[in-house]
Amino acid sequence: PPPCQVLFVGSSSIVKWKETLASDMAPMPVIDRGFGGSHIEYVNRWFDEIVAPYRPRAIVFYAGENDIDAGKPVDRVVADFDEFMTRKTRALGDTPVYFISLKPSKLRFAQFPRQTKVNAAIRALARRRPDLHYIDVVTPMLENGRPKDIFVADGLHMSAAGYAIWTREVRAALLPDTESEARRCARAGAR
Repeated sequence: PPPCQVLFVGSSSIVKWKETLASDMAPMPVIDRGFGGSHIEYVNRWFDEIVAPYRPRAIVFYAGENDIDAGKPVDRVVADFDEFMTRKTRALGDTPVYFISLKPSKLRFAQFPRQTKVNAAIRALARRRPDLHYIDVVTPMLENGRPKDIFVADGLHMSAAGYAIWTREVRAALLPDTESEARRCARAGAR
C-alpha cells in the first residue's frame, strides 16, 4: 500500500471493523492490520512487519484488553504500550498515535476496574506527549455505569451500534489533524 494512510492496529476489535472501516473513515485512506487475540507485546514483536513498513500518517491503536484478560499487571500493560511508543518514535518519528481506550464489555466487565487504570495511565501519558492522543470510548459505551447493549452474542465483540460509537469518536479525534498529517507525512516521504 502507498504510504501516508491511517494505520489501524491492534486486536480483534480492529479486525472485526474491517468490513466498514474504509467507509466509516472516508475520505481518510486506511489500512487495517489488526490481528485477533493480540496483546500490546505482540504488536511490539511484529512492529517491523505490521507498523513500520506502512509509513502511516497516523496510527490508531487498540490493544491491551486481552492483556488484562490474560492476567497481566496494569503496570506491565502500560510499560508494553510505552515500548510501542518508543519503537514508533525510533522508526516513524513524530507520527501521531491515537489510543482507543480499553472498552467496557459485558463479558469482561469484572475487569473494568483494571482497564480503567490502564486507560488513566495512557491518558496521563498522552498529556505529556504531543504525538499521543487518547480517545475515550468508555463514556459513550456506558449507560448508568454498565455497558450498553452494543455487543454481539458473545458479549465481547461489538455490534454495528458499538462500531458506530467508535466511528464517531475516532473520526472526531482524527479529522482535525488528518490534512496536516497527510502533508507532514508526504514531506517526510519525499526526503
